Amino acid sequence: MRRRTFTASLGAAAVAATAVPSAALAKTHGRCEDAYTWRNAVVNGGGYVPGIVFNETEADLIYARTDIGGLYRWQPGSETWKPLLDWVGWDDWGWTGVVSVATDPVEPRRVYAAVGTYTNDWDPRNGAVLYSDDYGETWEAAELPFKQGGNMPGRGMGERLAVDPHDNARVYLGTPNGNGLWRSDDHGRNWSRVEAFPNAGNFVQDPSGDYSDDNQGVIWIDFDQDGRVFVGVADPDDPLYASADRGATWQPVPGAAEALGTADGNRTIPKQAAFDHENGHLFIVTSWDPGPYNGAPASGRGGSVQRLSLATGEWTDVTPTYNPIGAVPGFGGLTVDRRRPGTLMAATQNNWWPDEIIYRSTDSGATWQTSWDYVWDANWSWPPERTDRFTMDSTGSEWLDFGNADDGPAYAVKHGWMIDALAIDPHDSDRIMWGTGATIWGTERLTEWDAQGGLVGWDDAAGRQIALPIDPFTVGVRVEGLEETSVQDIAALGGTLVSAMGDLGGFVQTDLSRAGAQIRRPNWTSGRSVDFAALDPDVVVGSGDVEGETDGHVGVSLDRGATWLTTARLEGVAGGANGGTVAVSADGTAIVWTPGDGATAPVRSTDLGQTWTAVEGLPAGALVRADRRDPDRLYAFAAGVFYASADAGASFAETGASGLPAEGAVDFRAVPGKRKQLWLVGGQAGADYGMWRSTDGGRRWKRVRDFEEADAVGFGKGRGRQGHPVVYASAKARGTRGIWRSTDEGRSWDRINDDAHQWAWTGKAISGDPEVYGRVYIATNGRGLIYGDIGD
Repeated sequence: MRRRTFTASLGAAAVAATAVPSAALAKTHGRCEDAYTWRNAVVNGGGYVPGIVFNETEADLIYARTDIGGLYRWQPGSETWKPLLDWVGWDDWGWTGVVSVATDPVEPRRVYAAVGTYTNDWDPRNGAVLYSDDYGETWEAAELPFKQGGNMPGRGMGERLAVDPHDNARVYLGTPNGNGLWRSDDHGRNWSRVEAFPNAGNFVQDPSGDYSDDNQGVIWIDFDQDGRVFVGVADPDDPLYASADRGATWQPVPGAAEALGTADGNRTIPKQAAFDHENGHLFIVTSWDPGPYNGAPASGRGGSVQRLSLATGEWTDVTPTYNPIGAVPGFGGLTVDRRRPGTLMAATQNNWWPDEIIYRSTDSGATWQTSWDYVWDANWSWPPERTDRFTMDSTGSEWLDFGNADDGPAYAVKHGWMIDALAIDPHDSDRIMWGTGATIWGTERLTEWDAQGGLVGWDDAAGRQIALPIDPFTVGVRVEGLEETSVQDIAALGGTLVSAMGDLGGFVQTDLSRAGAQIRRPNWTSGRSVDFAALDPDVVVGSGDVEGETDGHVGVSLDRGATWLTTARLEGVAGGANGGTVAVSADGTAIVWTPGDGATAPVRSTDLGQTWTAVEGLPAGALVRADRRDPDRLYAFAAGVFYASADAGASFAETGASGLPAEGAVDFRAVPGKRKQLWLVGGQAGADYGMWRSTDGGRRWKRVRDFEEADAVGFGKGRGRQGHPVVYASAKARGTRGIWRSTDEGRSWDRINDDAHQWAWTGKAISGDPEVYGRVYIATNGRGLIYGDIGD
């Protein structure tokens, strides 16, 4: 079924509803006989989860939203998350940034997602509200006339989407950048601006940048049991509005500016809200910064917890007065216990060192307890000991220690950071989940906290603090099935898979159903590229961004990634985002690295990166790849010019090739086992863009006419013992974007994915498996490392 669009108008705006296409194979020639099964190479999480939402009517109905990796629904039988937006295609890639989710409390099968990744020009498309009547199994889209920011500052605030429990056909949406409050009266099909709503917000984190200059706008919507609608606005002078007539008119809530707009002189905004209906309270957490990155302000308290009496209109500051490390930097997540009125919890943001604090109150905020505390000796020696209410069990995600060891009170496995998603199950007081910048934590033993009492006491005889005896409960990983990594490169060695990943460095996996070992030396903040010696695949190299002055950008392994050696820093190339790309000759004796600073020409090492020498003949930024059979041959590309080396990368010369793309991103790969055979992809729309093949080391190139666009190419095991390896590509043929496979050296191509499995943008890297025919690995930008096998 082709995409169909309905255009409708309601009030001031016109929107479009789009049906998700049904699954169907497409092909350029013939028919693909192989049906594929798709899975993730397991990492478990790996990205920011800014929202977790429980349905208040149906137990075990839970949604988790991510900033770039789509939306997930909890599967209670397997205790895993199911991805719901894998159908989002290349052109709509921004729809995998989910700025808000709302689950209908009246008809729980209905769910809504506000999508759009960037509000600046990084995302060319406007945002949308996706709506589903079957728990997210299928979707349609109401496109909006403005952008939304699923990966922008403030993405953990909200929720910006809300279903009116008194009339569930009515759904509200808060928007950024002066677009105000929007409403649908037909279950999300059509949307219009609420013209009567008087304040579109004015709070801007940092007006100097094109990423930090968002007006945060209308932040959240929530409902009292008496039918009143409350709306939080990013305006310290006017942060809270209410309507008692179903949105016809709106009034500022008295006292809100004084309660919510400042904290110790810092201008603050109402980030999240939660109702305690039984006690007639509305709780709101504020912060001086929309999050999720910044810590405490330069001076004073960075936020507060405020309680509004819905009956009297009285505001009470119930901010926790104690933080083991000083002033509270501000707050992220907030949640109430629906089954235990008066119980609420809040999380700091960002209490970077030694850890975030989760606060719990059972008396409506009058008193609070902390999730951990310091224990000082009589001399107040530094560092103090630490005592905790719960232990963190990272089983299945052991990489969450990031290669660190406990350092006094700074544990390697932390409560988290960037905790905006904090949710007690409304059906079970013992269950809580919270999202961090890397995972989801949770427990089903939460109420044991209340029996523990205090954490720290005083020993009069010793004249010192003591940790009081408690029985800590366990908090474990609850992120299985949610895969959110941004994969930068893939090296499939046969039995071992090595990946470079944004934010996490990279992983070495020998079992795709387990997270494997994280690459920690060098200590890459983000991995950028990986390669291996084709004739000696025990030799693996990688490059990544590094901080500090110790580790080099390039790492080397001599045992298929089991252990790694760091390399020398290159003079003049700073740390940070300069990892660039790296290649290793077929026999593993020469490494060529192109720094990512855009100003440094490639360098070469023959002593495992301990020294580097300049490569002759290549400009700064040149992309280098090694021949997969001839150790002396390496190749390079820059700005439309192709180069070759016959001395293992010591020097390069132009091949004289013409007709290759001079603009846009370009990649090329050498064919395993084949001397001088190369495939090149990339370019830019409106110019040269597509796929080319060379069989003579890059002197002559033939365009593969099947593709009008192509962005990634790779190779896997062929059908026969001596045949050409299978070619895989992320490309566009006859107007259809997809994952394509050729088993006959590019004479014909079959699309092997379908419209239900598109994973948005897949243009970074693709590889087949050298030992498993038909297996393909796909790098995604936020859905992790996808792999497909024939049948199953």
